[in-house]
Amino acid sequence: KMAQGFVQRLFARGPQLINDAVAYSKPRLATFWYYAKVELAPPTPAEIPRAIDSLKGMVRSFQTGRLAQLTVREALRNGLVATEVLMWFYIGEIIGKGGLIGYNV
Repeated sequence: KMAQGFVQRLFARGPQLINDAVAYSKPRLATFWYYAKVELAPPTPAEIPRAIDSLKGMVRSFQTGRLAQLTVREALRNGLVATEVLMWFYIGEIIGKGGLIGYNV
């Protein structure tokens, strides 16, 4: 009886729950898609020289010892970016080999 009452209440409130879920999700999904389009787009030809210059600047700062003068926030941000790059690499490897373990040789 208890389960039957629960199912009846669920079916009675189902459309309202779905409408509430859609209303809650729409602005969040719009924000997600906005940032996904910006962040996941491949680099344009104009961005490639800037990326190379940025990489050269990182190498120079590493050689001059500026790396030791990073704030905790900058170091954490750099660590998170490096982690994100590594995770995308690993995801690509998993997709490329078609599984989590090893290659078919």
